[in-house]
Amino acid sequence: MNDVLYIICPCYNEEENLENGYTFDKLEEVMADLIAEKLCSPKSKVLMVNDGSCDRTEALLRKKHEENPLFSYISLSRNFGHQYALLSGLMSVREVADVTITIDADLQQDIGAIREFLLKYKEGFQIVYGVRTSRDTDGFFKRASASIFYTAMQKFGGVNIIKNHADYRLISKKALQALAEFEETNLFLRGLVPMLGFRSCIVYFTVHEREYGKSKYTLKKMAALAADGITSCSTRPIRVVFFLGLFISIVSILISAAYFIAYLMGKTISGWTSVVMSIWILGGLTMLALGCIGEYIGKLYLEAKKRPRYIIDEMENDVDYEYKGGK
Repeated sequence: MNDVLYIICPCYNEEENLENGYTFDKLEEVMADLIAEKLCSPKSKVLMVNDGSCDRTEALLRKKHEENPLFSYISLSRNFGHQYALLSGLMSVREVADVTITIDADLQQDIGAIREFLLKYKEGFQIVYGVRTSRDTDGFFKRASASIFYTAMQKFGGVNIIKNHADYRLISKKALQALAEFEETNLFLRGLVPMLGFRSCIVYFTVHEREYGKSKYTLKKMAALAADGITSCSTRPIRVVFFLGLFISIVSILISAAYFIAYLMGKTISGWTSVVMSIWILGGLTMLALGCIGEYIGKLYLEAKKRPRYIIDEMENDVDYEYKGGK
């Protein structure tokens, strides 16, 4: 019997992509082909996750579900963020889905790679990562910031993060059940999934230009994701600050000893500039260290609160529906 596949698409203010039917039509076409090839069960579904959109996204998802039960939807009570929208979709279907694939609703990621994902899954891979072949569609700033991000994650993240992988992945039921054991609030799926340790592989794909609307992933959100990624997966930043402080302390002791010896020898020590520079440098490093430690303390505070990572306001999913073809 073929496995039940759920394609999970987080949506935030995607009215332009949904209203003209672009996203729906593309996903239904792919799902129909996969079912026809017997790569997944006719009970497979597309789950759209509305992450507290301010436009007509929720109404369009509800309308599409009523017209075609192939499309299920979840509406979160507010905007919780991309990572939590993904998690809410994954956790909501983990009992009914044999395999899940997550993809952004703008479909810039090549949906043709989904077939390759499933073929790799049939070969026994529990996790399949979609990795973009190039960043030609990105501007200079985004390419540069992405390079810095992946370098920082590899140096300080403490996890073997997949470069140029952006949450376009396949996760089997076994891997999804293991992921459900991670109950942390500070969520960074790109770091958590490799920690699961299941057999995995990479499928390369090309990124297309966005057809409608514009990206909702602002610089602020990218910076927040980078900070969450580094602090959620490792304590290396604190360790770096510790060794930096140790190095500066040793240098300070040596300089102090040199000045003290010069003082005993009766030599005049001049230079207010060097004193002021030392104060500014040490003050800046002190603030950096306090900020780093404070970031971790803030994460501990949120973890200790044990607040829900997301809240589902509405969910519609006809698990007994079987796709028969057509719209």
